[in-house]
Amino acid sequence: MAEEVPVVPQSLSDTDEAANGTAKLVATPAGTALAYGSLVFMALLPIFYGALRSVRCAKSKNSSDMPETITSRDAARFPLIASCTLFGLYLFFKIFSQEYINLLLSMYFFLLGILALSHTLSPAMNRLFPVNFPNKQYQLLFTQGSGETKEEIVNYEFDTKDLVCLAFSSVVGVWYLLKKHWIANNLFGLAFALNGVELLHLNNVSTGCILLGGLFIYDVFWVFGTNVMVTVAKSFEAPIKLVFPQDLLEHGLEANNFAMLGLGDIVIPGIFIALLLRFDISLKKNTHTYFYTSFLAYIFGLGLTIFVMHTFKHAQPALLYLVPACIGFPLVMALVKGEIAEMFRYEESPNEVAGDSKQVKKEM
Repeated sequence: MAEEVPVVPQSLSDTDEAANGTAKLVATPAGTALAYGSLVFMALLPIFYGALRSVRCAKSKNSSDMPETITSRDAARFPLIASCTLFGLYLFFKIFSQEYINLLLSMYFFLLGILALSHTLSPAMNRLFPVNFPNKQYQLLFTQGSGETKEEIVNYEFDTKDLVCLAFSSVVGVWYLLKKHWIANNLFGLAFALNGVELLHLNNVSTGCILLGGLFIYDVFWVFGTNVMVTVAKSFEAPIKLVFPQDLLEHGLEANNFAMLGLGDIVIPGIFIALLLRFDISLKKNTHTYFYTSFLAYIFGLGLTIFVMHTFKHAQPALLYLVPACIGFPLVMALVKGEIAEMFRYEESPNEVAGDSKQVKKEM
């Protein structure tokens, strides 16, 4: 999943701020409150449910559900890779026609979005269908070599219910491809974010601190130091951000004065919050103190981002506020409880986490 979905952290901003020389549409206080309240709510959904699903995905033998582990080396390199990707996109939009670039990106994210949304909806579909539903099992298997040297490349198991999810996701994909409607964009964006939180696993807390710390510097530099991130965010017509119209009350579903939040500002803190949930489980105390602490810290950090943005009337790098909150609050809690050393010694054991997944489901 890390290779498939290029999650680039972006600033929290109003879309009209990026338009050079165009008249700014003034949103009503009620419209603004609805837009940012909705963005906060949408951001919390993939973090909460993605964290819960991250606990269970470690035991899966299906190649599509196997988590991708981020090491400290990966974390240290990620800000540099993200910077090169971001600046490369900026140059592409400056040199080549934005229309053709977005056409290629639309086709790419059309396919990825269908797969991500289908994977997201699959557990819910399993509960909705009746027990007597004729559900046939299928397996897509690719191997390399033969005999003792045979190597499994892809082992994807699915059933009839998954095909129903795929059909529904395809309808959403066609809607997005043809209309670029903000609701279709958000359905794909939520699916990408949830899959990212679920399938990207940090191996320990130190790695999480390295990753968040590096992207903290990355986000501040590219938002305050240049116009690169805001320019790319506005030019990039792909579901890599959640949007909500501030003029929804006036213009309904055809509203177009959007506030937005980049998926990176959801996924990056989200995988750290998910790690803390798995750390809670490893303590075997039947509590989820660090998960809830970091979850509340995320709400605080995102709320502070919105407050500062409206105070200074400038797009804000959300990680500037989210990183100190999401790292600081759990660390303070660990110091108070005397578990700081245990927190940093924690190294994830997939088998142990997977074994406790049913217990987590009952408790939460």
